[in-house]
Amino acid sequence: MSLIGNLIWLIFGGLIVGLGYIVGGLLLCLTIIGIPFGLQSIKLGFAAFAPFGKEVIETRNADSPLKLIFNLLWILLFGWEIALAHLVSAAILAITIIGLPFAKQHIKLLPIALLPFSRDLR
Repeated sequence: MSLIGNLIWLIFGGLIVGLGYIVGGLLLCLTIIGIPFGLQSIKLGFAAFAPFGKEVIETRNADSPLKLIFNLLWILLFGWEIALAHLVSAAILAITIIGLPFAKQHIKLLPIALLPFSRDLR
């Protein structure tokens, strides 16, 4: 079932979302300061390609001071906008019964969009 969900997800927007994350991550990697943020954006892109059948987990040492600082910077600079986009997409998809599973996937991507240095999708 997750294979069919992921295929439909890719066809109806998941491919564009994932590619947007990856292109944004590559652009962030052009600067030395942006490399950690770019790598997290690329991680989000690959997570957005196939969210069905996966769950959000907390990474090892998720509460380390460096990860907390990076997460705070991420939220202030990028994360709140990405999370808002996922939230709006989920709200639009939740209007119809057919869109509910896809809205659930957008909600699943919210913690990773807000705290990418301490969350992962596996």
